[in-house]
Formats: sequence, C-alpha cells, structure tokens
Amino acid sequence: MAVMAMAAALRGPGGRFRWRTQATAGGVRGSARGAAAGRQDYNLLVIGGGSGGLACAKEAAQLGMKVAVVDYVEPSPRGTRWGLGGTCVNVGCIPKKLIHQAALLGGMIRDAPHYGWDVAQPVLHDWRKMAEAVQNYVKSLNWGHRVQLQDRKVKYFNIKASFVNEHTICGVTKGGKEIEGALEYGITSDDIFWLKESPGKTLVVGASYVALECAGFLTGLGLDTTVMMRSIPLRGFDQQMSSLVTAYMASQGTRFLKHCTPSRVQKLPDGQLQVTWEDLTSGKENMGTFSTVLWAIGRIPETRSLNLENAGINTNPNSQKILVDAQEATSVPHIYAIGDVAEGRPELTPTAIMAGKLLARRLYGQSLDVMDYSNVPTTVFTPLEYGCVGLSEEEAMARHGEEHVEVYHAYYKPLEFTVAERDASQCYIKMVCLRKPPQLVLGLHFLGPNAGEVTQGFALGIKCGASYEQVMRTVGIHPTCAEEVAKLRISKRSGLDPTVTGC
Repeated sequence: MAVMAMAAALRGPGGRFRWRTQATAGGVRGSARGAAAGRQDYNLLVIGGGSGGLACAKEAAQLGMKVAVVDYVEPSPRGTRWGLGGTCVNVGCIPKKLIHQAALLGGMIRDAPHYGWDVAQPVLHDWRKMAEAVQNYVKSLNWGHRVQLQDRKVKYFNIKASFVNEHTICGVTKGGKEIEGALEYGITSDDIFWLKESPGKTLVVGASYVALECAGFLTGLGLDTTVMMRSIPLRGFDQQMSSLVTAYMASQGTRFLKHCTPSRVQKLPDGQLQVTWEDLTSGKENMGTFSTVLWAIGRIPETRSLNLENAGINTNPNSQKILVDAQEATSVPHIYAIGDVAEGRPELTPTAIMAGKLLARRLYGQSLDVMDYSNVPTTVFTPLEYGCVGLSEEEAMARHGEEHVEVYHAYYKPLEFTVAERDASQCYIKMVCLRKPPQLVLGLHFLGPNAGEVTQGFALGIKCGASYEQVMRTVGIHPTCAEEVAKLRISKRSGLDPTVTGC
C-alpha cells in the first residue's frame, strides 16, 4: 500500500508495494542515503509528508504495517526551503496564525491605555525577533514529525518520487539548483514566513484567504500594505461576509486596488519595485512603488512530476488534481489520493488528517468508515476573523431555492470593543436555514473576535443536524460573542434592520 501527502495509496502483489531508489550526482539526502542502491517492499508507502500523508502513515504503522514516507519540497521561486510537515506546518496554518497573533497583540497594546495601562506610544515591532521565534517553532515541529516517524518505525525518504508503473515507485534525488522563474522580483506566501527582515511597503496580488490573511497581519504589524484584486474577494465563501471582511481591513488601513491586474514589475536603481497595472474598469494604466510584491494567486498540485500516467491514474487536466471516489480511490483501484491533491476536496489540514486516518483504518483495521466532507468548519484569520460552517447564502439558495431558505442575522458589538472604543461596524453573524420548520441549519457565518473558537463549537451542533429552534433554545455564555448566535431573531426576509446588539 502507498499514500502521498498529495496522497496516493497502492497495494502490490501479496499486499506489498515496491519502492526503488536511484541516486544522481547529488547523492541521496537524509535517511534515504543507506537505501539508495536497492529495492524495498512496503505495505504502505506515503508520497508526500504533509498533514494527510503523515496521519495515514502513523495510523497504518500503529496497525502493524511496514510503512515508508517519501517527501521532497521543491524550493519556492526565491529558493525558500522547509522541512517535513507540509504546507500547514511550514508555510501555512502554523506560521500564519502565529504572525496573526503578533498583529492582534499590536491592537491590544493600542487598547491598553483605555484600560489604565500606561504604555508609551508608539510601540515598535521587531520583525527579525518575531520571525526567528516563529521559524524556530516551525523547525521544532519538523523535528517532531521526524521523531514520531522514527518511533513508529516508519522509514523516511527525503527524495522526489515518481511512478514507474501501478505497483512501483522510483525515487530520484535532485541536484539542488535554485529555481529561476517569472517571479524574479516577487515573493510568494511560501517566502513571507521565512523572511529574516521586514518586507516593508508591500503589494499583495490576489484576493484569496491567503492573500487577505497576509495583508491583514502585515497591516497589523504597522506596514504599508495594498491588496490588488482582479475580481471578488474570498471566492467560494459567502460574498456578503467577504465584503465585510475587506471593509474592516480597509478601515484598519489596508488599501485595495479593485478590478486591477498587474502587467509588469521593474526593479528601480534604489532597489524598490515599480509595479504597473491595468484598471479593468477604466482601462487605464497605473503605477506604484513597493518594497515587496507578494504573489498570493493560488496553488496547483505537484502531480505532473509523479508520472501518474505510468500507473494509469486519471487527473483533471485543468486543476491537475487526482480524480477520486468516495473511498478516496483513484482510477487504479489500489491507489488512493487524499488531501489537497484530490479533486473536489477541501484544502484544509483537519480534513486531510481525518481522511488519512480513516483510509489507513479501512485498509488495515477492518473499518468501513469513510470521510464525510459536508459541514466542515473553517476560519479565515483576517484582522476581524471570519468563521463559517456549512453552506453560504448563495449556495443554499442555489441548492434549495430562494423561497425555501430563511436567513437570520444581526450586527453586534463585542464587549471588548466598548471601553477601547473600537469600531464594530463589521461584526456580524448570520445563520442560513431551511424555511420549513424546524428550520434545519444549513450554514453559520460569524465575523468577529475568536471566530474559529466560536465556529468550532457550533459546528458540532450543525454536524448533528441542529435546527434554528434548537439553537434559539441554547443558553448562551455571558458575556461572550458566541452567545450572540443564540440571539438571532431578525430574518432578512422580514426586511427589519438587524440592530446592533451587545452585552
């Protein structure tokens, strides 16, 4: 059997999967060095050491299987490299949340005088100190994953893998040459978390959650930040909530260039970057100067180098993702795909982890449980956090018809915002329900402090089939933002103004 963090699982004859390595002039790195010359058989081989792959590998090892993990990180166009653990650990959830926290602390420091703290202003931020602390923590997680694999007797190969056929994967090391590409003067979100020095005045190109999260914490750390977006923000999310997210960011100092696309980036003699862009509304060309240009326009899976065609594995030619069924199986029955690499799956760490564990249990633990991808909660860690679970208002109406959907909503003011006189104009909650009693909850959307913590709690109820009536009978914890969810009495259909509520 085999799994990839872009995950595929494969069973060879007799329940064994064949793995062979060959070294190039660069040699074989890490723990793969001693196995470079031969062929080895495994019950399970995981291609990619991300969240889903590692979860599957560890679970299978605990069930007594002989397991190996093959993981190789292509450097970013700027040459940034990182260790075992995948996107989340190294260039995603973990460093993002830590730097988001650093930005939130800046806001709390500004609030402190209102609460009687004598804090000399302005308080300066040291990017280098923050970056070192965050990067050291990430490296500790890299090492922790290595130790956990070793403790479970899982073999780790730091090698790039590709399919020879449906029962054999070959690993070939790379020479280590730095990648050169079109992003000569820019960086990506992979690089921002590993910068040693402050990026300074930054242009963020893109309007995904990664783009807005990065722009949000850069603004929060006191940096001049602009977001250039071609179309809508947070595509795939509820668009009313998305517009409130960007409105709050704008109120906090982030500038937005809407309906614009960059056409060229030039480096000036003083090292600054001159960016030229087109305004798609007016057709005019504009220009600006920045210290850093951060491209956050999406990711594509690294599937082409896997030579999936050698194994007969089908992919979506547009997304390059692997086509899978409800059992995570690909077009080859004994090869599976989980995580971001699988077509139609949420690109979220918790779903990949659970899918990986469930796959291992089905393969080796006599379990029949499959992953349920419905009602998966998530949070966008923008300055005002946006948590959601279930359907957006647009999705609910498209699926059930506008006449069968009821939306309850309210603006509210967090107690923490009162003394500090913070603007709460965008603090907003809405619950999307079926109109027919008992009004099954289809989706919950929460914009405000600690949105992830609030959403996680309500996600359990929604997963269990909670109705609007049940939520309204839930006693809130006072004084919290979460209790505002149980106060949603105003329906959009009624046309009444969702008056700001507060503790």
